[in-house]
Amino acid sequence: MSDEVAPQPREGWPGLLDRVIGPGASRAEWVLNVVPALIAALLAPLYAWLVDVHWHALLYVVAGLLALDMVGGVVTNATASGRRWYHRPGLGWGAQLGFVGMHLLHLLLVSWLFLSWDPFWVVAAGGWLLFAAVAILGAAAPLRRPLAMLAYVIALLLALFVLPQPEGLEWFLPLFYLKLLVSHLSGA
Repeated sequence: MSDEVAPQPREGWPGLLDRVIGPGASRAEWVLNVVPALIAALLAPLYAWLVDVHWHALLYVVAGLLALDMVGGVVTNATASGRRWYHRPGLGWGAQLGFVGMHLLHLLLVSWLFLSWDPFWVVAAGGWLLFAAVAILGAAAPLRRPLAMLAYVIALLLALFVLPQPEGLEWFLPLFYLKLLVSHLSGA
């Protein structure tokens, strides 16, 4: 965790954005946060359409929103402003685990909409996420980054070789784990 203290979020709409990207983000951080996330939001549905998955319109929108969140989250959690905000004083172990835990909703949504509800997939993917998160958060600070990388390697193997991947959303679990295990938790 950085020794720098995050500035307070601004008032109004800018303050809402500050709470996502981190208050005090530089212009370069804004560009790095927003542009790739928007590109991903466009490319994910395009990819699904190109591989001819035959989704209804809502699924293309959901895929775009998931890509926006995953790519945006990978970058945001890696920026100095994001790290200052998401790992600020007062946000302890429970808050970090809560942030990770709320992402289980992503797994439920993907399973329900793209895998015709696969409870094994949710339990396996979510179980590894929570197990790895507890291990990373419980480790001494110098070991968190390497432990996060090891947890991600295992998560990637799980995603590629064990769990079924929704056609058109094969990118989801690798980015999901990258966002949470490496980008977010390695800075805790």
